[in-house]
Amino acid sequence: MRAIWKGALTFGLVNVPVKVYSATEDHDVPLHQVHNKDGGRIRYQRICEIDGEVVPYADIDKAYDDGERTVVLTSDDLASLPSERSREIDVVEFVPSDQVDLLTLDKAYYLEPDSASPKAYVLLRQTLERTDRTAIVRFSLRQKTRLAALRVRGDVLVLQTLLWADEVREAAFPKLDEPVKVSEKELELSASLVESFSSDFDPSQFGDEYQQELRTLIDAKLEKGDALDTSETFGEKSEGDTGGEVIDLMAALRESVERSRAARGVTDDAPAKKTATKTAAKTTAKKAATADKPAKKAPAKKKAS
Repeated sequence: MRAIWKGALTFGLVNVPVKVYSATEDHDVPLHQVHNKDGGRIRYQRICEIDGEVVPYADIDKAYDDGERTVVLTSDDLASLPSERSREIDVVEFVPSDQVDLLTLDKAYYLEPDSASPKAYVLLRQTLERTDRTAIVRFSLRQKTRLAALRVRGDVLVLQTLLWADEVREAAFPKLDEPVKVSEKELELSASLVESFSSDFDPSQFGDEYQQELRTLIDAKLEKGDALDTSETFGEKSEGDTGGEVIDLMAALRESVERSRAARGVTDDAPAKKTATKTAAKTTAKKAATADKPAKKAPAKKKAS
């Protein structure tokens, strides 16, 4: 990996030099646009509206237009801003980790210690782990001030940028204001369905099916060209794959639970067998306890006078 930025984590008088690396990468199949008539490559050019010439990227500046006037901002102008010159990641506060809304998480970066001794780095990491806190930090990167969450992932500090509060839309849906009655039986069936799908999350078990199918299609077209029949490659869509709305919720829950049990080799009478086994065990234990008790003596008969 190549570092995209260098700076220092600062909290109080503690200074932790770090290198910043992008923590994620894109593996999508690269596609470009072509003319459907002759397959010619479509390219975009930066053309000046005044002289009609193609302008090299190095000769392009940014500008702001308020409708009447235009202000041109050169690269030197932008680089002169104090925030852009800063190379510090300032810790604003330490908050409980569960208070960071997952909806606000954005781009993730790895931080590597950039000093002769990583002691300060390790100290900050262990402190966050012990206190179960997340550091909220502020820094500037690529001509933008960013708010981020600093947290621990394994042995590495991870910097994950956060969306600003006004960038998160308010969820206002009138349908959710309508009263809905959910029966106890529906909740029980739904809980059974959740239990039948319960597992430990392993991201490596999942893949991008669309990208896999796209690569299959590309390989097939490279082999057969335009004569390829895509229905033979992927098969026809079944009539059942309509994606229609499920009307009978209870029936859908029951069928889903049964299918999940069948897939996992669990039969419907498994709970009954389990109950019967418990009952039999209790009966056997009760008999054994009765046999161990000493027998009661019969009362003595009175002699006849």
